[in-house]
Amino acid sequence: MKKININQLEIGELSNKSKYFSIIESLLFVSGEPLKLKNIAAILECEIQYTAEILNEMQLKYVDEERGIKLIAINDEYQLVTKSQNGDYVQKLLKTNTRQSLSQAALESLAIVAYKQPITRAQIDEIRGVKSDRAILTLQEKNLIKESGRLEAPGRPILYGTTEEFLRCFDLSNLEQLPELESLLNEAEEEASIDSN
Repeated sequence: MKKININQLEIGELSNKSKYFSIIESLLFVSGEPLKLKNIAAILECEIQYTAEILNEMQLKYVDEERGIKLIAINDEYQLVTKSQNGDYVQKLLKTNTRQSLSQAALESLAIVAYKQPITRAQIDEIRGVKSDRAILTLQEKNLIKESGRLEAPGRPILYGTTEEFLRCFDLSNLEQLPELESLLNEAEEEASIDSN
């Protein structure tokens, strides 16, 4: 019976991982859309846990290396995206201004939806103290918020929530990564008191 030494196992493991890195990179590149972890695992014919480990290593590899792309994960879906620091150059290539800034009203409305979702337009209006129709429409056009159901109340108003595009734009894996609302309010109060002095 042939003995396999530990070093041979490690080398075999590394070559398998390199092979899987290459395959996953090709899958994500060709897809252009996010791929679910379970689908990647099925294509590789690997366990989901092992596939997740490979994807995590790939994410670290893209961060460490001077690459123009990175691997992001949102709700167990993985996608290759360009690094934000190269956005200006990509825009020149595409000759579009995809990074149009949001108005103050749209930013306020987006923050309210992000922290209070699911929420109705009337509730957003109440928090802001002004109508938010145009801001909500803009956020929907930019695919940052979406209809996420209807409130069980007279008139059955639409409920709004954030989208995966919202997570992508703010480089979040999930909503739990949003900063604590209390700490943001405390920072705003501190800045206001410094400005008033």
